Amino acid sequence: MGKVRIPALLAVLLLTLSLAPASAADPPTVKVSKSQAGTGGSVTVTGEDWRPRALLMILICGQSVPATGVTGGTNSCANADGRAVTTDAEGRFSRKLPVAEPPVPCPCVVHVATVQGAKAEADAVFQVAGHAVEPLPADASGGRLSVLTDTRLDGSSGLLTWFGAPPARTLVFTVGNVGTSPVKNPLFQVGTSHGVFAPEWQEQQWRGTIRPGGKARIELPVELAAGAHGDYTVSLKYGGKVMAEQPWGVGRPWGVTLFWILVCLVVPAAVFRVGMAAVDRVRPRPHPRRRALRLPELALRLPGLKPREEVRHSIASTLPWFTPDSGPNTAGRLSAPHDDSPPSPTTPTGKGPT
Repeated sequence: MGKVRIPALLAVLLLTLSLAPASAADPPTVKVSKSQAGTGGSVTVTGEDWRPRALLMILICGQSVPATGVTGGTNSCANADGRAVTTDAEGRFSRKLPVAEPPVPCPCVVHVATVQGAKAEADAVFQVAGHAVEPLPADASGGRLSVLTDTRLDGSSGLLTWFGAPPARTLVFTVGNVGTSPVKNPLFQVGTSHGVFAPEWQEQQWRGTIRPGGKARIELPVELAAGAHGDYTVSLKYGGKVMAEQPWGVGRPWGVTLFWILVCLVVPAAVFRVGMAAVDRVRPRPHPRRRALRLPELALRLPGLKPREEVRHSIASTLPWFTPDSGPNTAGRLSAPHDDSPPSPTTPTGKGPT
């Protein structure tokens, strides 16, 4: 009996595992409580199979049907009367939406799309009572592009970016033509947004032709303003519809900060040196002839004083018993007799023999 139950339990387990990915892969759905309502009223919008804890935006858009999506992008929606909602842990939500006329004629839909993270969207048919209805514009090309792979930003910041140069990257993605006609020279829009601000779009045309069922790898340059830093988001739009978004974290240009620190240190020092040089040039300088006199020269130029040699010659000329070698300064030398001096002659005494 036990042998029979074990294979049965394994079969049930395998069936459960096989069904779990399928249910998780179900596309998100949207339903409205009324298929038609007039301006001033409201409808209840519910959804299932969305990403848990995802932030969604609910809008009423014109010139759209669920099969083709919002052809004109958010410019075809009543953005001022939209509502935001967050899904629960099971990916469900319910939100009351006021009815407002979109800026373009119907056919209209209630459009729900994710605001952050992986892109997901769904539409439900809705008619705004009393609003004009016109047929959808014909698709002149017959070709439709779809992003096949995740977008990425290639490139890195260089030394100049560290000093405030504009950060630049290359947006790389692969698109496929899911339409019935070739797409020639498609025109994309690349937008960059910082924080909660709306993106700034720039048109970039890719040169080439994508045949029906074909695909192409496309590279578009992306550049920010000089000195930009922080968290940015790069968005890709084609045919009025956002096709992909890619986050971009830009580092702070610390070289600019270092530059200003050096300026604050070098400029005051340079100003100080220039000021000291100016003071040195302006201050009065001594005349070349007015150089400092040495002590002997000062003694010669003082009135009433004579040089030592002149004083000695003056004494010798006034006192004849002094010779130049027996002046006042040579008294010490004359007081000591010399051994090599000749003996003085014997002088007889005054006394005679007794």
